[in-house]
Amino acid sequence: MEPVTPVTVVGLDAVGAPPHPALAPALAAAGLVVGAARHLAAVPVPPGAATAALGPLDPAVRRLAAAVGDGVPAVVLASGDPGLFGIVRRLRAAGLPLRVVPAVSSVAAAFARAGLPWDGAAVVTAHGRDPRPALNACRALPLVAVLTAPGAGAAELAAGLAGWSRRLVVAEHLGTDAERVSEVTPEQAAVRTWDDPHVLLSIAAPDPADPVAPAGMRADNQPAAAPVGGWALPESRYAHRDSMITKSEVRALVVARLRPRLGRLVWDIGAGSGSVGIECALLGAAVLAVEQDPEGAATIRANAAAHAVDVRLVVGRAPAALAGLPEPDAVFVGGGGGDVLAAVVAGLPERVVLTLAALDRVAPAVGLLRAAGYTVEGSQLSAARLADLPGGSIRLAATNPVVVLTGERPCTT
Repeated sequence: MEPVTPVTVVGLDAVGAPPHPALAPALAAAGLVVGAARHLAAVPVPPGAATAALGPLDPAVRRLAAAVGDGVPAVVLASGDPGLFGIVRRLRAAGLPLRVVPAVSSVAAAFARAGLPWDGAAVVTAHGRDPRPALNACRALPLVAVLTAPGAGAAELAAGLAGWSRRLVVAEHLGTDAERVSEVTPEQAAVRTWDDPHVLLSIAAPDPADPVAPAGMRADNQPAAAPVGGWALPESRYAHRDSMITKSEVRALVVARLRPRLGRLVWDIGAGSGSVGIECALLGAAVLAVEQDPEGAATIRANAAAHAVDVRLVVGRAPAALAGLPEPDAVFVGGGGGDVLAAVVAGLPERVVLTLAALDRVAPAVGLLRAAGYTVEGSQLSAARLADLPGGSIRLAATNPVVVLTGERPCTT
């Protein structure tokens, strides 16, 4: 069997540098060259080669598959690093053999233009998909690069960052004569018109201990991995008043039921010490905590700072304080009455988790969730912890039992 000739995918540099030396011989031998119209116009396509301008991908993929089957050398021109949210994924999914020659990506170019290091940054895309996960990544993490799209660009994402302390760098038309790199606040970005294509960098305030790094950057450069110190942490890891804290055994189940991860927004209502929301933030979620008591709010701020996570805090009484807040994916109701739960389920978040100490509140809460279309699961948790006795003996000390209810809408993730 003769060897299959791979498709050569060549990235054209996002900062306008000359093409990779491998491009010239690949073009000279090509019988088919595929790329956006601007890319085809930027390189010397040999007179005998067929060309296909990229629009919808399927026709181009079919032509490339036919070229591979016929043994015709083919070249695909792409922007920057085609393996970073680029055409390589789609071509591999079609089963095409590839040789990839990357160039500087638009993300690397944007950080370079801003003069910023980007080890530890999260790179997400809002192109061709729901932009909310990208927005929630910007809310949750201290350093995020977003590949934008028309209608999901700097203005729209900046509008969703209201209430989060961020500075933004917007890099337009990288590598062209029209290149423009602007540093703005979310408020400024939301009211400006930005040219496509552009890359958005979302950056938290500087870390007082390390002005080079945004506050909250992890030392291991893993932006949304499991927290190094774990979760379901003991109560001693949090400041709290009069034991106003979700116990670690309960917190473990609550956090598991909330399913926090990068790209999701979690509300923590009646946040108390903030322990539930903070542990969701440690797992990569964006978190918005609602607490009516100013002293409790100060405790939440201190705990969030101690755990180096960004929790947006709203000081006010629910349900009134919930009006106008960004749409959550999951909600923890740790405090408040039936009116708070009713206000939460009216917005139909994917998941609602609540803890109840009083048994007479369980049935009404289950009824309210079911009436709103939720499937409800519940458990009573009763923990007994080791405690020392005089003389070296050990006993088990019971904690107060708590009912954990989880409401889930059908077909949620």
